[in-house]
Amino acid sequence: MDWQSESPELWAFLESLHRGEILSGAVAAIERFGVFVALDSGPDHPTLPGVGFITIPELSWRHIDTPTDVVQIGQRVSCEFLQFDTYNAEARLSLRALEPDPFQAFANRTAVGQELLGVVDRVFPFGVFVDLGDGVVGLVPCRGIHGRPAAGPPEAFEAGEEISVVVTDIERPHRRVFLGRPDKS
Repeated sequence: MDWQSESPELWAFLESLHRGEILSGAVAAIERFGVFVALDSGPDHPTLPGVGFITIPELSWRHIDTPTDVVQIGQRVSCEFLQFDTYNAEARLSLRALEPDPFQAFANRTAVGQELLGVVDRVFPFGVFVDLGDGVVGLVPCRGIHGRPAAGPPEAFEAGEEISVVVTDIERPHRRVFLGRPDKS
């Protein structure tokens, strides 16, 4: 569909938006792939439930199982405008952009070598993911990688178990935390 000629008012509105602009509206529809927002400013969308759209990763900094963990139909939201999706003629939005990033707060208050308590989240053959709280999850490798010592076999860990870990590396650009087990000496 040629949105520019079919819906010139919508096209003009979307072209007028600037990255970082804050837009408000109400959650119009929740799908497994994202959330439609009926924006307060601007026209209605001719075919979609709302002109604004939030993808699942942009709903929250934390891992969520379903969009309803964060929003409900009819809920008022303020979001940051990310980009104009010209294919669907919609405003791509971010709800999480207006929230503090818990990973950065964790990285600011945590030092390499620091011992923490965490809860085993998931166990894989290559390593164990440990929930450190506030949506921050670190990896304890089961085999030594990048010069880091091995944590032992994955079957030694059980999901839901609380364990002590030591921070071995924090990679801010990739938002990753590597962990090890404390020395038992």
